[in-house]
Amino acid sequence: MENSIKKCVDFNIDLGRYFDGNQNDKGLELIDYASSVNVACFYNIKSPLSLFKTVESCKFKSKEIGALIALPDSIDDVNSLSDDDIQAIVLYQIGALSSFTKAHSLNLEHVRPCGLLYRLMYNNKDFATSIAKAVKKFSEWLVLYGPSGSVLEEVSADLNINVASEVFIDKFYKNNGEVDFEVDSVNNTAHSLIRLRRFLNLSDVEVSEQEYVKLNFDTIHFDVSADNALDLIKEANLVVTPRPVNYNNVVTSGWVE
Repeated sequence: MENSIKKCVDFNIDLGRYFDGNQNDKGLELIDYASSVNVACFYNIKSPLSLFKTVESCKFKSKEIGALIALPDSIDDVNSLSDDDIQAIVLYQIGALSSFTKAHSLNLEHVRPCGLLYRLMYNNKDFATSIAKAVKKFSEWLVLYGPSGSVLEEVSADLNINVASEVFIDKFYKNNGEVDFEVDSVNNTAHSLIRLRRFLNLSDVEVSEQEYVKLNFDTIHFDVSADNALDLIKEANLVVTPRPVNYNNVVTSGWVE
C-alpha cells in the first residue's frame, strides 16, 4: 500500500443504541459532527416507536443513513446458523428500517453490523459472505460497512458489492490488524487525534511499540458511549472534514473536484 494523504473520509456513529439516565439517545449529541449514522434496528431495540423517532431525528440533518444490524440475543450457537438463516436475519432488519426511512422520504445508504456479527466479519469469510449476499439482495446500491481487512476485500471482489472498510482511532489493535475488543478503549482525546493524523497520512496504526500495521479505510467509527466521544469527534472535525462514503467514492472516481 502506497503512502498518500487521505483527504476524504467518513465519520460514522450509532443511533438508538446507547442512552443516558434520562433515556436520551447519546448519539444525538454527536450527529452534527458525523457524516453517516447507523440506526439500530435489531431485535432488542426499545420499541418500533423509538426507531421511528430515531429516523425522524435524521430527517433534517443531511446525514447518510444506514442500518445497524445484529444477531438476535436468543441465538446461543452462531455455528448452527445456515446461510439462509443469516441472510434472513440481515434482511429482516434492513427491511424494518427501510420502511421507516421511506415513511420520512429518506434513503437507506449502507448497512453496518455490530457486536458479535461485526467481530465474525474479521476472520469468518462464510459468515461475511452471507451478510454481503443479503445486503446485495436488498439493494445493489447499499454499501456494506465492515472491519478493515482481507475478508471484507475478498467478499467485495467475489460478490461485486460496495464496501466501506472501517477503523477506530480509540481502540487497540492486534498484530494481525484486528481490533482487540477485550481491552478497554483509549479515552484520551489527544492520543486518538495522533492516531487519526497517522491514519490520514500513513494509513497505519500502532500495534506495539514502534510497530505498525497498514490498514485500508473509508470510514472511522466513533463510539458514542465513550466518555470523551463528543470532545473527540469535535476535535477530529478540526483535523479533517468528514464526508459520506458515497460522496468520497464519487470524488475518487474523478467526477467531482
